[in-house]
Amino acid sequence: MRACVGLTACRIFCSVWLRTKRSTASGASRRRAFFLPPGPPFRPPCHGHLFPFLPYKQALVKNRRFPPPDRRALLVCRLSIRKGKKKDGGVFAQKGSMTRPQILFLDAYDSFTNNIVSLLTTLLDADVHVLPIDTPLLDPRSSSSSSSTFATDFHRELSRYHAVVCGPGPGSAENEADVGLMRCIWSLGDEQLLPVLGICLGFQSLVLSSGGRVRRLQRGLHGMVRTIQHEKPRPTCAEDIFAGVSGFEATLYHSLCADIGQDSISDAEWASKRWDAQDMAPDLLPLAWVDEERDNGRERILMAVKHRSKPFWGLQYHPESICTQTAGHTVIRNWLREAMAWNSRSNRTVLSGERFLARNAVKPSLLSEIRAAAQGGHAPVLAWTEMPTSLATVGLDCDYSHKTISLPANVKVPDIVEILKSGRTEHIILDSSNSSNMATGAADVRGRFSIIALDVEESLRIEHHVGDDFATARIPSIQGMPVDLMETIAFGRNENIWHLLSSFLEKRRIAPTGDLDTPFRGGFMGYLTYEMGLRGIDVAVADDRGHQRPDLCFAWVTKSIVVDHVRGLLHVQHLQKRKLNADFWIDSVVASLQTSRLWQSGKAAASGSDSSTVPTRPVIQVPDADDYEAKVSRCQDFIAAGESYELCLTDQTTITLPGRPEREQGPGSVQPGGQAPSKPAYVAPWKLYKTLRARQPAPFGSFVRLGGATLISSSPERFLEYDADGFCSMRPMKGTVRKSNDVATLAQAERILHVPKEEAENLMIVDLVRHDLHGVCGSGNVEVPHLMKVEEYATVFQMITIVNGRLPGPRHNGTAAADRRHTGLDVLAASLPPGSMTGAPKKRSCELLHEIEGRRERSLYSGVVGYMDVTGKGDWSVTIRTMFRWDDEVAPPAEGETEPREVWHIGAGGAVTILSTPEGEREEMFTKLAGPLGVFAEA
Repeated sequence: MRACVGLTACRIFCSVWLRTKRSTASGASRRRAFFLPPGPPFRPPCHGHLFPFLPYKQALVKNRRFPPPDRRALLVCRLSIRKGKKKDGGVFAQKGSMTRPQILFLDAYDSFTNNIVSLLTTLLDADVHVLPIDTPLLDPRSSSSSSSTFATDFHRELSRYHAVVCGPGPGSAENEADVGLMRCIWSLGDEQLLPVLGICLGFQSLVLSSGGRVRRLQRGLHGMVRTIQHEKPRPTCAEDIFAGVSGFEATLYHSLCADIGQDSISDAEWASKRWDAQDMAPDLLPLAWVDEERDNGRERILMAVKHRSKPFWGLQYHPESICTQTAGHTVIRNWLREAMAWNSRSNRTVLSGERFLARNAVKPSLLSEIRAAAQGGHAPVLAWTEMPTSLATVGLDCDYSHKTISLPANVKVPDIVEILKSGRTEHIILDSSNSSNMATGAADVRGRFSIIALDVEESLRIEHHVGDDFATARIPSIQGMPVDLMETIAFGRNENIWHLLSSFLEKRRIAPTGDLDTPFRGGFMGYLTYEMGLRGIDVAVADDRGHQRPDLCFAWVTKSIVVDHVRGLLHVQHLQKRKLNADFWIDSVVASLQTSRLWQSGKAAASGSDSSTVPTRPVIQVPDADDYEAKVSRCQDFIAAGESYELCLTDQTTITLPGRPEREQGPGSVQPGGQAPSKPAYVAPWKLYKTLRARQPAPFGSFVRLGGATLISSSPERFLEYDADGFCSMRPMKGTVRKSNDVATLAQAERILHVPKEEAENLMIVDLVRHDLHGVCGSGNVEVPHLMKVEEYATVFQMITIVNGRLPGPRHNGTAAADRRHTGLDVLAASLPPGSMTGAPKKRSCELLHEIEGRRERSLYSGVVGYMDVTGKGDWSVTIRTMFRWDDEVAPPAEGETEPREVWHIGAGGAVTILSTPEGEREEMFTKLAGPLGVFAEA
């Protein structure tokens, strides 16, 4: 029967084609009649490809699913052309043309927006443009625009699209600020009406506008995967978007639900009447449900609706989630089919031409924004980087030199630093301290490389404090003599610190030469605070925080050592001005290493005294257990109210030690061949670092003394890695269990971590990270090769996911397009703060956490540390399992002391979800705290 219908439709179509063929005089006119692009003469379609010119044809062919050939579908292929000019200069698009569908996405500041945009773009072969729900360009409440002006502008914008998608977001559909322009969509008049799909918050907004209400679920379902129950297509609902869809599972992210009166139906009648419109919302036809088991029975949760008379559909579940099965994507295809059919039946035309308001979902690259600012005539950042007599010339026109030697098995990273006695005052050491401990869980957790920056105090550094409209460039010393050269770089109206870094780095890019396999040859190394990330997502940071510490501090490193732990090699490297010989310095470093006693005999030189002794009598202030549990409960209150899906709550422990912090000189202060200082320097942080790396070896450990900060980390979590070819990778980590007698093996840890609560924590951050990468890499350029994988570390088991992306555009310099390309720096700027330390949606969650945590700065904790290389590579870790202090922060002397005390901080916390318990979250926080805190006792 189905084949007969298809054959009949094909005969009808071919007869129309033959009549048109006879009535046209040329191939060109035939192409105009059938809306074909220039090309070979048109041929009738073969059976099975009945409508090859439908806008969604590509997606249908890819998935081998075709809409049933009926009269409604044929209407999409109308042969009449209505073309004309509008007063605003727009041109009506041709009906049935081969142009891609144009979709407007209303963004409610969700952290999954870009994933939906990617799904719509790739699945439907559509152009998707994004408009915030509160865009100042369309504000009906603005005193500068009348309601008639708003309506005109809004309707003009809508006239350029085939359909609209109202997206998910935090908050409630009852709150006007949370839905913004969505309310205007549902109240459109007949003349402006167009097809709309609401997702999650957008779905609830549709139900609310149609007479239903929004209420709390008995318990939220954030990150939960459930089977979507839908009825087979009914004769009374020809526009059923679930037609041809088999059963599938989908991810839910909601604690509020739509109520259309479903609870008034008796259990006996539920099976049949749940598909009928209810008196509360008579215009809404239910299309899908989830029945959730509760202690008091089953909760009926509406999952999809269709408006009786308007082209409005809604989905409560998230079709874009990594855990939503692809069978559910057919629903999205069917929706577009019905949307295009409705446009055709309603004789609705779509304007072509420039869009006034909506933007592309992919952020413009930093390099393109720099050029745009320069063309606008006000680009002080670019002007500074091109000044020939400033610190901006540092590092220009350099060549790379190196020498590789074998590394004895007994020599570790701290040994190398101590042999060289490198760094008079400052250090940057990125240490894969677990390199000798192959994890049971996965080979890729093993750190291969460690990087040691040398002569850091003589390096140019760039510093920026959040809230300032400038950055500083400075060199503290030259050849051991303090000079403190400093310049201030003001930002233009459309410039920020990221444009400065991008321009500076781009002018120093070098092509990798030879076959040397090393991640770093020279470039920026340093840290960013959590507050630096907040500014990037428009979360308010107080202008006056009582200090001027840098939130971003990068040193331009030209002298370094890279240790390849896998191959047992050590690379001494130098970025040196062209035509200058770097061999003398490299040879000197190599000689100092190879002539050391440790290198030759395997034994370190005896020391007369331990200059790394930690001062005694630390005073430790840990978070109050009851107070922390109260914060967890407060997080859950916000989650239950729909304000967030997951909140990554943290707290800080402070440790004070005797002795005023000084500009300590670390493990030594002489260059190769120099003399050691006559008096031992105060280097307690170095002892803490060595103790921590021994207690908690990790692939992303670090010891940093830079910009007035001391940071010691044994982080297991990679934040972001990228290369010069546009590949980038993020490694969110959520789900932790401490090693014990009961949890000693990977299999035991997997049984504990692969449960709904832990998987939901990980899933929410995975979808958030996909969103961050999609915003730079673009639609279809992000994948998840490893999902919820458990890995083993020294003291804990962790659940991780790997998310990879590919940056768009040409990668080779010298072309106009490449000069405007996206780089790894774009990804870094767009992804902060790390999603594993915020929750989702990121912006709203950070705002809530700021209040819950008492408006206390997280500072270096929850930030990132790493490098960006001159060849275009970069690698950044999340600063967790970390202790840090600032030189300018001191505590009053304890009883019997005369000197102020130095203050150390250790941050710890966990992701709070609706399934969390206050006691469980408290225990997780103290578990994570135990490792770094134990260092002070053991050292």
